Amino acid sequence: MHLHRSLTHRLFSGRARRTRAGAAVVLGASLAMVAGLTSPSAASSPAAGSDTKKKNPVPLGHAYMGMGVEKQQSSPEYSPLDHTSGVQGIDVSHWQGTINWTSVRNSGIQFAWMKATEGTTYKDPSFNRNYPAAYHAGVIRGAYHFARPNSSSGAAQARFFASNGGAWSRDNRTLPGVLDIESNPSGAKCYGLSESAMRNWILDFYNTYKARTTRDVVIYTSPSWWNDCTGRWSGMANRSPLWVAHWTSAHSPTIPSGFPFYTVWQYTSTGRVAGISGNVDRDKFNGSSSRLLALANNTP
Repeated sequence: MHLHRSLTHRLFSGRARRTRAGAAVVLGASLAMVAGLTSPSAASSPAAGSDTKKKNPVPLGHAYMGMGVEKQQSSPEYSPLDHTSGVQGIDVSHWQGTINWTSVRNSGIQFAWMKATEGTTYKDPSFNRNYPAAYHAGVIRGAYHFARPNSSSGAAQARFFASNGGAWSRDNRTLPGVLDIESNPSGAKCYGLSESAMRNWILDFYNTYKARTTRDVVIYTSPSWWNDCTGRWSGMANRSPLWVAHWTSAHSPTIPSGFPFYTVWQYTSTGRVAGISGNVDRDKFNGSSSRLLALANNTP
C-alpha cells in the first residue's frame, strides 16, 4: 500500500518526502469536560507562503492538515518517537491512499480525524471509505474541514461540512468536527482578511456548526497563524477545544495566545503507523482514554 505522490503535489506541498494523513482528538464542549488536562507549550512547520506556493496556487482539494503550518516553527532535531506515549491518534486525507484500519488500531492508535471537505464544493474522495472503516476497527473517528476563508462565508462552509461528513452522533466512536484553519497555502497568510474579519469568520463557522450539530467545533491551528491572523484572540477559548500544531521534541507544545490549554497536539508530520504506507501526522490527546470518550459522547 505505497502512496505515490505526484510531482504536482510535491510542488504544492513543498515537502516531497511527506505523505499526508491525520486524525486527532479534542476536548469537550465545556471547560468542565477538560478539567483533568495539563497545560501547554510549541508550534509547527511546512513551507506555507513560500515563493513556490505563491507561483503555484494550491488547487481546491489538494490542501491537507498542516500544509500551511509555518516552516519557521518546526524543530529540525525532532524525532517522531519522542511523544508516542499516552492516548495516540492520527489525521489523514486521500493523500494516505488505502488504509488498513484494523492494523492502525492494533498499533495503538485510539482516535483519528479525517479530511471530509474543503471550501463549499470539495469532498475528500477517501472519506466515505475511511470514516466507517475506522469505526468498525474500533478507532474513535471524526471529520475535519480545511478552511478557505477568502472564498466564502464561515456559515456557508460550516453548512457544507456538516452536510458532508462533519455531523455528529453519540455512538461512542464519533468526535466533534474540526475547523482546520491555518496559513493560506496559496498566498497571503491571513487570506486577505483583517483580524476582526477573521474573528467574525471563525465565529460564523462555529455558530453555524453548533446550530447544525449541537457540538462545539474543534479548532486546529498553529500559534503563529492564530496570533498573527486573529490578533491573539481569546474569544474561542471558552467555546472550542484546541488542537495545536507544533512539531517539536519539547515535552509540550507552545499554544496560541488566548487559549489556556490544548486538548490535542499534532506533534509530527512524519510519523509512521502500521496499516499506512508512508508518513502520517501523529497526534496526542491531552488526557486519558476515558476523557477521549467523554469528548466523543459530549459527557462531563
